[in-house]
Amino acid sequence: SGRLGCAYYDPVTCVVNVLEDCREADHYDLTKMLVEQSNPRVVITSSKSDDACISVLQDYAEAAGSIFQIRPHKEFSPAKGRERLLSLRLLTDLEEGVYGSSEAVSEISGGGLKGAYNFMHERKQTSGDPNMKRWNATIRLANFASLESAPLCLSCIGALIDFLTRERAAGESEHSRPEALEIQSIEALVLDKVMHINADALYSLQVFESENHASVYSEKTKEGLSLFGIFNTTRTSLGRSLLRTWLLRPSLSLEVLEARHTAVECFLLPDNTPAIGALQTHLKGITNVPKTLKTLKCGRGTANDWQALVKFTYHSSLLCDALSELYQCKNVEVVEKLAHVLDLRSLKEIGNVINKTIDWEESAETERICIRPHIDEELDNRKHAYCGIDSVLSKVAQQISQAVPAEYATSLNVVYFPQLGFLITVPMLEEWASDAGIKVLEGWSFQVTTVRSHVYFKSEEMHDMDHHIGDLHSAIVDREIELVQELLEKIIPFHDSIISICEVCAELDCLLAFAEAARSFNYRRPQMVEGSVISIVQGRHPLQELVVDAFVPNDARLVGGIGFGQSHALDRPLDTADDLPFNSIVLCTGANACGKSVYLKQVAMIQYMAQVIRSFVPAESATLGIVDKIFTRIQTKESVSKVQSAFMIDLSQVSLALRNCTSRSLILLDEFGKGTIPTDGAGLFCGVVKHLLNRGADCPMVLATTHFHEVFRKDLLDPETLPVTFLHMQVVFTTTSGDPIDTDGLTSSDMFVDSETGHRSCVSVPGERITYLYRIAPGLSYGSHATQCAAMYGLPHRIVARARYVSELLVTYELGKLLEEQMTEEELLDLQNAEKVARRFLEWDLTSEEATHQTGVKARLAQILGQEIDHS
Repeated sequence: SGRLGCAYYDPVTCVVNVLEDCREADHYDLTKMLVEQSNPRVVITSSKSDDACISVLQDYAEAAGSIFQIRPHKEFSPAKGRERLLSLRLLTDLEEGVYGSSEAVSEISGGGLKGAYNFMHERKQTSGDPNMKRWNATIRLANFASLESAPLCLSCIGALIDFLTRERAAGESEHSRPEALEIQSIEALVLDKVMHINADALYSLQVFESENHASVYSEKTKEGLSLFGIFNTTRTSLGRSLLRTWLLRPSLSLEVLEARHTAVECFLLPDNTPAIGALQTHLKGITNVPKTLKTLKCGRGTANDWQALVKFTYHSSLLCDALSELYQCKNVEVVEKLAHVLDLRSLKEIGNVINKTIDWEESAETERICIRPHIDEELDNRKHAYCGIDSVLSKVAQQISQAVPAEYATSLNVVYFPQLGFLITVPMLEEWASDAGIKVLEGWSFQVTTVRSHVYFKSEEMHDMDHHIGDLHSAIVDREIELVQELLEKIIPFHDSIISICEVCAELDCLLAFAEAARSFNYRRPQMVEGSVISIVQGRHPLQELVVDAFVPNDARLVGGIGFGQSHALDRPLDTADDLPFNSIVLCTGANACGKSVYLKQVAMIQYMAQVIRSFVPAESATLGIVDKIFTRIQTKESVSKVQSAFMIDLSQVSLALRNCTSRSLILLDEFGKGTIPTDGAGLFCGVVKHLLNRGADCPMVLATTHFHEVFRKDLLDPETLPVTFLHMQVVFTTTSGDPIDTDGLTSSDMFVDSETGHRSCVSVPGERITYLYRIAPGLSYGSHATQCAAMYGLPHRIVARARYVSELLVTYELGKLLEEQMTEEELLDLQNAEKVARRFLEWDLTSEEATHQTGVKARLAQILGQEIDHS
């Protein structure tokens, strides 16, 4: 299938490293990289693995002195692997303190509904409930790796655990103690030269987007609006496949990235436009030649396959001429590689020998591979005899007809059928169709008949012709097959050079597609550096800008390793357009639908395009380091097949990021914590931010958005002291008459400030309208302006007005006014009188002499209550 999955167990650290399913190249470069980096003592693979893959693993095992085993395919089952994982104590047993004490639970929950964990805990002891264990394991599996969409990886995990169990039971392992198989963690396998990006990140960044066919009866899909879609202007199937591989397997090599950028820059030169057009034209003529060669080796090749090979030699030769017309291409690696692998003499030899051997016209007529005349004398003689057989058959038919009675047959012919030989055919008589049957002449034997048409016989003459002339057609076909095989043996020595040309052409095809996209969408070359830094000037979202009339670009500044107690000094001055500071964490706030999520994706996609696709980026300028991993908490893919809720899926994505991120990683958190009550969500958001800052020099680069404005206070996320860049998306408010109210939501006369906590909130002004500027600015926005957004998108006015009123009461801590709406006039009057009584009582100075000596207290209380004292 061209896909690879892997699982590796380290007995020293007791960690299982997993590689999610990914594409593998024809040369099994990823497989070689895996075994070289992990240096395993035992290598296990399935009996149904590709022969070439098995050879690669076997060669490594022999060279490294490792044990190599081919296990039955039934041991590599995704279902079995999932069962083995769900039985691990790492997943089934929760850490101590997760449930909490019963007193604490009672204190929190009171007499209300208790949580699911508490309910299950009271129902049965967790350590003894297998259903509870399985449930724990199921919801926690995604915390360690995204294995639900990786059946090959799950299969490998199952086979690995089975092998370790057998070795431990047999006592053959050096680590045969009971704790030897204790699995402390499951981690994603990080390769030295490849970026780690999981399926959630690919989905969130819209790297691929499959759209279903318009017809419900078709299972075909097409690529929608995605990065792969806008870059996929490749001319060859090999280039398209390589582009997908580059997207799924990003490179971490700065040399490789610089080489690709240099190539794209060369292809963008105006002087190279004619040569680029010629290169793309000739690339169209190069089909999937590796697949063609494989088909020819298996003996299933057709004339079209051989013709594709001839076209390959022709267009490859013309590629060499087009390369010579390129300007300033001396330092372009792909051009040098293609010029090196293109051997014109060999290509000409291959094309000539095929054209001189195969008769294309006859092959098209007969729908099989035919050989030209004068190639083989024996074949020519057989074909000559076969072509002159019509006259021979006519003469034999005349001789036989003289001995056949006229009433037996009105006409007679001698025909030839492959496999059957020579036969006499006469028309079917009506009496032969009766019960009497077919009358056979003496010396003849009945062979076959067609339905009420003709009857075929063998005679002594026919047997003589079979013996002397033979089955000419089969002999001709057999001889042509032998000659085609001889032709293939002449081509086989050039196999490696042909494959090398195809690989470089695929790379050239991808780079030309990148150059075409850069020219069409005005992309610029980024500056790649060794450090962990992202500095973008006037960056744009590569997909969003295609679907809007005007896109507002924004800057971005991030650097890895700036946590508590850390500072950063740039090695070189960067091209910056504003005074945004460099920090590891950027928090963006703003109104609903103001473009915060687009900004997050925009920064990540620019980094991804520069590093992964090795292309230019949508920005005025960019200085980018090497990112080793990208994690996202942006979109939640829910399914009835998952036992996790939407909030659990969000937690799993964040947990995966926290477990695997480094100072060179990039994490996107879009409104994390919104799936639960605001207090818990805000606490989780603050905890994640503080945890990342506490990592100090290991703090990753983080882009986050939130609507939890209450956390920006001194005792939580203090904007004045934290090493965090606070940004907001600017908006403009106007009244119904068009007068501006506020420019950015920061300093409004309608801002409510809590005197005790310092918490600030925006109070909406009735009748105001909101205009999104989609422009990043320093500072915080303390309002989400959800009511204006709701009105803009069509919610009824009475609902919006009610929501705005309740929101203002919440901000000013006057929620009790909602109770007054359900009261009668009499109850309202009683409430007002009670409030007056309470206020008068609070005004009474209980430290006064009157109160101290308790003189006139009764009168004073009567005055407060508004009652008169009965002196009688």
